[in-house]
Amino acid sequence: MENQYIIKGGNPLHGEVVIGGAKNAALGILAAAIMTDETVTIDNLPNVRDINVLLTAIESIGATVKRLGPHEVQINGSTISDVTIDYDSIRKIRASYYLLGALLGKYKKAQVALPGGCDIGSRPIDQHLKGFRALGATVNIEYGMINTFADALMGNHIYLDVVSVGATINIMLASCMAQGRTVIENAAKEPHIVDVANFLNSMGANIKGAGTDKIRIDGVDRLHASEYSIIPDQIEAGTFMVAAAATKGDVLIRNVIPKHLEAISVKLIEIGAKVEEFDDAVRVSADDRLGHTQVKTLPYPGFPTDMQPQIATLLALSNGTSTVTESIFENRFKYVDELARMGANIKVEGNVAIIEGVTGLTGASITAPDLRAGAALVVAGLVADGFTTVDSIHFIERGYEDFDKKMTALGACMEKIPVDDERELQKFKMKVG
Repeated sequence: MENQYIIKGGNPLHGEVVIGGAKNAALGILAAAIMTDETVTIDNLPNVRDINVLLTAIESIGATVKRLGPHEVQINGSTISDVTIDYDSIRKIRASYYLLGALLGKYKKAQVALPGGCDIGSRPIDQHLKGFRALGATVNIEYGMINTFADALMGNHIYLDVVSVGATINIMLASCMAQGRTVIENAAKEPHIVDVANFLNSMGANIKGAGTDKIRIDGVDRLHASEYSIIPDQIEAGTFMVAAAATKGDVLIRNVIPKHLEAISVKLIEIGAKVEEFDDAVRVSADDRLGHTQVKTLPYPGFPTDMQPQIATLLALSNGTSTVTESIFENRFKYVDELARMGANIKVEGNVAIIEGVTGLTGASITAPDLRAGAALVVAGLVADGFTTVDSIHFIERGYEDFDKKMTALGACMEKIPVDDERELQKFKMKVG
């Protein structure tokens, strides 16, 4: 049954929130975990839909998956009996393609359904396939499946034409047991790439330079058991940072790596919010209406594309004219129409949103077009006057664990109810007045 969020806006967020493990790191790490025949234990795993779909896919090819708790899993890849992954759910998540690199690296063959994910623009996988071919694999796409195989994988020098997080991780996976040295030039530098490399190294891989634009990988014969804890989620943390500022609240965001949040912190400080950094926490507060700025999304350490809808929502309430330029995905402004229904004044020209700040938003019935835009619309609902309902929250649940519960613990007035359940809707409205 499809659920929706019902939100009554107007409450500043106060208190503490604990951030979960990074979804995008976890997806690469779970794929990597099947590359050894020994048991791997992974904790600080976010309990979100994308992760659970990937674990089901890993089980479907015969690997042993044991959930030790909501945030901890044990995986043993010695029982894998099949290298073909094709079932409905896996087509919905983007990171299914990491299983290509992992299976190709381990078994020298793999067949995986072409990936889906949020519709935020074209995300070609040509750089991944170029990398596999450079390592000596044959790659064909037929009947909606990517089919790749090799007699042996040989290290090579690979230059990525565009900075691609997915391709960087996939080539690391495929090459860590190849013969000889692989060098990835123009590699992506995101924190979750460093995390996947650290995890592979903890299993005995030899990867140097992750986090820079040149990664060197010396192939090893085998990988071994490991216990590993995933880094905190930079985007979940950033979303709560923006929510604290938008609601003029004061929130301590715990279990974060402040360095990973610098691009977000800098923009919040620039428009007048207060950001305090601690060892593993940040505190964000705002008293007054914030100011305007220019934001351009860029690969790490630039401003993350996954934070673009959230910052645009905050700027829609700020004083003056702001611009947000999206340089990564071309279809990432689908939430603008929804915000306009709440009273925002945003004009999109090509890949630039021109935002005239308004003094307030009003509640409306809106629909989440994708994962991050959905989270941004919840933030809009938290500050809007009156009641807001957000539909299609399955998108939000792909990447945020207990989003509604974490918000209500900070004082937000929101609830998850079944879509079209008039009684629950009225009950909520009576309760909150």
